[in-house]
Amino acid sequence: MKTISAERFEARCLKIIEEMMLRREPVVITRKGKPVARLLPIEDRRHKVFGCLAGELEIVGDLDASVVAASAWKGSQ
Repeated sequence: MKTISAERFEARCLKIIEEMMLRREPVVITRKGKPVARLLPIEDRRHKVFGCLAGELEIVGDLDASVVAASAWKGSQ
């Protein structure tokens, strides 16, 4: 986690925000050496695995499938 003084953050705010967004890492802002704030990237839905296709796909048909033994598969021995 990157740490930066409030004075430096004030002077380079936009650049620090851009870096934080690219690296997806929080930034701790300090004043007189003590942490006073934490800058966090907003959670991006594109990075989530579960639910990432919600509303994008439609399931057509029955999802119930019978279980078939591996030996019943074509080519299995």
